[in-house]
Amino acid sequence: MKVTKAEFVISAVGPNQYPEDALPEIALAGRSNVGKSSLINRMISRKNLARTSSTPGKTQHMNYYRINDTMYYVDFPGYGYAKVSKVQRAAWGKMVEKYLAERETLKLVLLVVDLRHPPTADDRMMHEWLKHYDIPMCVVATKADKIPKTRLPRHIKIVKETLGILPGESFIPFSSELGLGRDELWALIESRIASGEQAEEEQDKENRS
Repeated sequence: MKVTKAEFVISAVGPNQYPEDALPEIALAGRSNVGKSSLINRMISRKNLARTSSTPGKTQHMNYYRINDTMYYVDFPGYGYAKVSKVQRAAWGKMVEKYLAERETLKLVLLVVDLRHPPTADDRMMHEWLKHYDIPMCVVATKADKIPKTRLPRHIKIVKETLGILPGESFIPFSSELGLGRDELWALIESRIASGEQAEEEQDKENRS
């Protein structure tokens, strides 16, 4: 996709603040400091629309970014940061769970993990939760540029085995620095949005008949 327009819209703290224009939404979930903001910036070819932070846990809301006036990236609060209070983590968890379960405009969740390390218990829990509820998902393994090419297959194998990713399930190694995986990820996103629109059109036809 050629991105000609990208803008931050809102840091939402609940459903009453989510956009109501029914544009498709692509959500990003992952632990704090895994590189979600850098991924968004690389995908839209901007340096700092999605603000990166050296302080884990800084994103405390659902950050909406409108792309080409045709879709949104929705950046979830990062999980797994110990210094965030249990009460705050519980509140974030409820907000994210409600969004994932009820948001009709959600077309795909990008589960962002760090390719340099085995997925955490929180990563595994999120992956299992998304599979259990049959939510369309792609695991995006960031920071691929930090691993020597000869060791890349081993790291990919570890991530897939730890999460239990089956053959045919979406998995994309990614580098925000080099742009590795960008075109493949855009192709997947556009495909998911197109299939969602087709399904809605077919449902409309059935409702009218």
